[in-house]
Amino acid sequence: MRRPSPKKFFQELASEIFLVSWTLYKVMIPTLIVVKALEEMGALVYLSWLLSPLMGLIGLPESMGIVWTATIMTNLYAGMLIFFDLAQSETLSVAQVTVLCTIMLIAHGLPIEARIAQRAGIKIAITLLVRIGGALLFGFALHQIYSTGGFLQEANKIAWEPGVIDTSLQAWVLTQLKSLLIILAIIALLLSILKTLRLIGFDRLLEALLSPFLRLMGIGREATTLTVIGMTLGLAIGGGLLIREAEQGHISRRDIFASLTMLALCHSLIEDTLLMMLLGAHVSGIIWARLLFTLLTLALITRWLNRRDDEFVDKWLFNQNLKIPKTQL
Repeated sequence: MRRPSPKKFFQELASEIFLVSWTLYKVMIPTLIVVKALEEMGALVYLSWLLSPLMGLIGLPESMGIVWTATIMTNLYAGMLIFFDLAQSETLSVAQVTVLCTIMLIAHGLPIEARIAQRAGIKIAITLLVRIGGALLFGFALHQIYSTGGFLQEANKIAWEPGVIDTSLQAWVLTQLKSLLIILAIIALLLSILKTLRLIGFDRLLEALLSPFLRLMGIGREATTLTVIGMTLGLAIGGGLLIREAEQGHISRRDIFASLTMLALCHSLIEDTLLMMLLGAHVSGIIWARLLFTLLTLALITRWLNRRDDEFVDKWLFNQNLKIPKTQL
């Protein structure tokens, strides 16, 4: 294969960085503004009324409902702040904190991350079912294991204390701008690495090494690298790259669904997991059990989907405006 000239290489790279970043920004910026407005109007309190009664199913007091609500609507940091305040007056066991942290890891930042999945073609209802339903199912199973076996029943100790938090609108705007710039920097770095790896053919080696494992999960070789990126760095980054590949028709719809389902249940394994460990969560739940649950769930879902025809997959899982040729279902 003929290698492009340096000028063409960097022109293509700059174009890809702009397209991926702009695609994400078009999703994220309006959603951030809407969520902030809802938060200011007290919408989190009303939503927590719906989620709080469900906490008993997973062995948690109802007060933890507002923690998960804040996490679902905003991000992990918001949930951590509320949890820290509640922990001053309510003692939880390590098992309970681990269960809470696992549902936070699976279902957080949904207004943005569900929109990213929708931009890649997945219906929002399906994303919410996988994220919230999967979180509750896993939380229930983990609670049963810990309570039945008497594991991790000692009182939890938090290894983190927030500093002084600036709650002004100006501070919020600056924080969001900083996050958007960080996303731009990460995308630029990742696309530079990916383009270089493709140029030297290393991406094909990586796909060959990982594809047998991911094939068991129903994920094709074309989505291998992007799935690994999403699992390690987060759904927003992996999803943004998937959107580009989806719109260019490089990845089939079934691979898109399998990859995003895996990322929905298990993404950002490094940063997010470390954050939850600061709250006292045990690695048995937030890493190992979550990975096992993700692999088993995805294997079952993809095998069930393999028995469904393309018309079913297209109708029930995907938005009809997804820009992928029908031949690549």
